[in-house]
Amino acid sequence: MENRAESPTIESLQQQVTELSAKLKWYEEQFRLAQHKRFGASSEQTNPDQMELNLFNEAELLATPPSEEMPQETITYTRRSTAGKREEDFSNLPVETIVYELAEEKRICECCGGSLHEMSTETRNELTIVPAQFKVVKHVRQVYACRHCERHELQTPIVTASMPKPVHPGSMVSSSLLSHVMVQKYVESLPLYRQEKQFERLGYILSRQTMANWMMVGAELWLTPLYEAMKSYLLRQEVLHADETTLQVLREPGKSAESQSYLWLYRTGSGVSPAVLYEYQRTRGGEHPRNFLSGFKGYLQVDGYSGYHKVAKVKLVGCWAHARRKFDEALRGAPPEMGKLGSVAGQGLAYCNQLYAIERELASLTPEERREKRQEKSAPVLEAYRTWLKQQQSRTLPKSLTGQAITYSLNQWEKLTAFLEDGRLELDNNRSERSIKPFVIGRKNWMFANTPRGAKASATIYSVLETAKENGLHPYNYLKYLFEQLPQLSGPLSPEVLKPFMPWSDQLPEACRMPKSKE
Repeated sequence: MENRAESPTIESLQQQVTELSAKLKWYEEQFRLAQHKRFGASSEQTNPDQMELNLFNEAELLATPPSEEMPQETITYTRRSTAGKREEDFSNLPVETIVYELAEEKRICECCGGSLHEMSTETRNELTIVPAQFKVVKHVRQVYACRHCERHELQTPIVTASMPKPVHPGSMVSSSLLSHVMVQKYVESLPLYRQEKQFERLGYILSRQTMANWMMVGAELWLTPLYEAMKSYLLRQEVLHADETTLQVLREPGKSAESQSYLWLYRTGSGVSPAVLYEYQRTRGGEHPRNFLSGFKGYLQVDGYSGYHKVAKVKLVGCWAHARRKFDEALRGAPPEMGKLGSVAGQGLAYCNQLYAIERELASLTPEERREKRQEKSAPVLEAYRTWLKQQQSRTLPKSLTGQAITYSLNQWEKLTAFLEDGRLELDNNRSERSIKPFVIGRKNWMFANTPRGAKASATIYSVLETAKENGLHPYNYLKYLFEQLPQLSGPLSPEVLKPFMPWSDQLPEACRMPKSKE
């Protein structure tokens, strides 16, 4: 007798349909989210009119009863003179005045033939620019000898005039040119091949290989000691932020050119002089933050990456921006009829928005006052949110975008609630994301580093420039000042010797600082 395969039962077919429907919904979510990321607005802001939860009862309390008419408002305003604003904009700029006068023989009245006198003036302002240009600066120092000794003595003393030491011995590069190349690449995101073409149009052939060598030598000789001093300062703080992003290094031993390396970011929190440090590493392993932050004890604010758990003697603080973003993505990935703020994803987003609204109210308080107010206002919201998460977890498909958002908040709960402990802590790790953004933008333009040495030099230069910007310094003027002054110092560049040159030093000349806004 032949063995016949058993016919599928109605229950098994229904289970298959349920599983296939769940998979289809998941793929539809992913497709809609991908389409929105590609074509939609990137902002994660929520319409404030749609943020409220019935839980907080604000919409009902603030709504105007149907029987009442909306009150009429009278709005008055004053318009500021545009000319006055322009005068303020010009206040920090040098002014060149050109006076137009009548020739002496033309200062005769057409009516009576009498002489004309100056009655008034008419003024027009123009904003002009002087394009960059190359010039050669010859440093010539005199050597002196004694005529008497030359004629009558056995030895003649030779005295040589002093001359500043160069930033790169044996090279033609000046402090100004080296600073310009670095700022163009690492602040303006202008890759070396485009700078090469730009210099060619200015009348001088300067290869990108030469510029790359200049930058690596400048970073290794003068900026690396500054980087180490900044790192020592960083590790003495009590609150730090960390993040990481990918970096492609073409000629990395033992790795293909297509493989990914990483740039790690470590920076200070609020309330102290900012320090922003980047570190190049071959992998994303948790041993890298563990080694870099060796000796640090305090709070470390990060995203949900598990590698940070290897850092010893720290309290990890989570990021509500990541928790909120997952609900925002769930809304974007939902079908039009389901993507409403009243849905499960919308309710989760509203909880996150409520915490952010509280933080905005507490922004002007001291850390001690902020901690007390968080216990009073944020803690009840967190408790309600956790209860809601546990209720929704059993009702939501785990692999759906909403299910992933719920799971993320529950898994990260201890880190997400750590901000209640200290008023210096922030609700999210956006401070790190803002600091790593300049590198991400630059990476889109120059795409990769050629060698590990170049990647390390880039991390050092980025660290100095971003820290300078955070401390209100003019990037080019500050770099130029460093490259002019540091070569003149004698002995090793220790942290004590470098104190007057740190980006937060009050001994820096005023030219290194950005002009203060008049607003």
